[in-house]
Amino acid sequence: MTAPPLVEMRNIYKSFGGIHAVEDVSLSLHPGEVMGIVGHNGAGKSTLIKILSGAYQMDSGEIHVGGEKANINNPRDAKNYGIETLYQHLALHDNLDSAANVFMGREILTRYGTLDNTAMERAAAAVINRINPNFTTLKDPVLSLSGGQRQSIAIARALHFNAKVLVMDEPTAALGHNETQTFKELVLRLKSEGIGMFVISHDLHDVFDMSDRITVMSNGRRVGTRPTDEVTKDQVLGMIILGKLPEEETAEDLAILH
Repeated sequence: MTAPPLVEMRNIYKSFGGIHAVEDVSLSLHPGEVMGIVGHNGAGKSTLIKILSGAYQMDSGEIHVGGEKANINNPRDAKNYGIETLYQHLALHDNLDSAANVFMGREILTRYGTLDNTAMERAAAAVINRINPNFTTLKDPVLSLSGGQRQSIAIARALHFNAKVLVMDEPTAALGHNETQTFKELVLRLKSEGIGMFVISHDLHDVFDMSDRITVMSNGRRVGTRPTDEVTKDQVLGMIILGKLPEEETAEDLAILH
C-alpha cells in the first residue's frame, strides 16, 4: 500500500482585497522528496507557503498531513503537525548563542523551574553536529557566525522538534559557494531520513541540483509540476515567463527566451 503524502494542499484560495494571491493551487510532498517552487515575484509562492506554515489562513481549500485533514490556523498548529518553516532571515536572536536559539520559546527547565542550560547545550550540540559536523562555535552569539552556520542552527532547531516537513525560503541566498555545496549535501542526508522539503528559490541551478520535482507558479496559479529529470531549464523558464506547460510551448515561444 502506497504511503500518503507527507503534506497535500488541495484547491487552495487566498485573496487580499480584490487580488487573488493564490487561486486553486494543489500540490503534494512525499517522504524524502524535495519540491522546488519557482516563479516571478508576486507569483504566489510565499503566500502559499505562509498558508502551510500558519502565518496566513486560506479562504478555502484543504491541507492534509499524512493522509488526514489538518487544521492549521497559526504557526504553532503547523509545528504541531511537524511542519517547520525557515524564512530567509532565519528568525534567530543575534545576541544569543546556538543553544539558546535552538530552544527559544521551548526551553528545557529543571525540576525547580529554572533554565536547564546544561541539558540544552548538550542537546543543541548533538543536533547541530548532526547537521554540520564542523560546527565548533556553540558558545558564540549567532551574530558573529557565517550564513551557513546560522542556517545550521535554524535547521537544527526544526529537526530537534521532530520536523517531518521543512519549508525553506531562498535557502542559499546568503551562502557562499562552499556553504552552498555543504547545504546541498545536507539536503541529500535529510532526504535519506525521509524528511520532505519545499525549496522556494529564484536560482534555477540550485533548484535543479536539489529538487525531485519542480512546481512553477504564475499570477497566483500553479502552471504545472514536473519531475526535475524530465524538463530542461529552458522549459521551466518558459513556464515561468510564458505561463505555459512545456508541451504547449512553440519554437517561437522558446525563441523569445533567448
